[in-house]
Amino acid sequence: MLDVRGGRRSSKLHWYPMDHQEKLDVVKRVADFDELHVVTVGTPVRPKRQERSRALCLQRLVVELHAVGVDTLVAEARQADLNKRDVDSVRHARPYLPRGTAFRVEHRFGKDEPLLWIADVVAGAVRARLTGSAAFFEPLSGCVHEIRMDTPT
Repeated sequence: MLDVRGGRRSSKLHWYPMDHQEKLDVVKRVADFDELHVVTVGTPVRPKRQERSRALCLQRLVVELHAVGVDTLVAEARQADLNKRDVDSVRHARPYLPRGTAFRVEHRFGKDEPLLWIADVVAGAVRARLTGSAAFFEPLSGCVHEIRMDTPT
């Protein structure tokens, strides 16, 4: 991912500042990694309910990741209280996992963990498709498992 970032001035690769061609190039590079990307998409998301929607999507993501053999989720660090909410969300997913399952979440800053940039690119491409720009998602279509869910309004 450091090679994918190239000479950009930013300390991390981030979807939104890229222009159209950069997004296409980065998505093609990520697709070449030949990895499965699991994405939970909650809709609708009201601004006042955004954290609740995130929590529900995170809980579902934990269940889906466990199903493919993952036991640790590395999430991008936010403010300490928001990181705690993520940890609580993972804890609230435990009843949906087999008894005795060990699953944890770790927080890392995006500038320190280039693999988090992949999640940003995949999420950006999924969102672009949902808002009418399918070209960004097309290279990833064979390696993204997308779960859609209703979130509270």
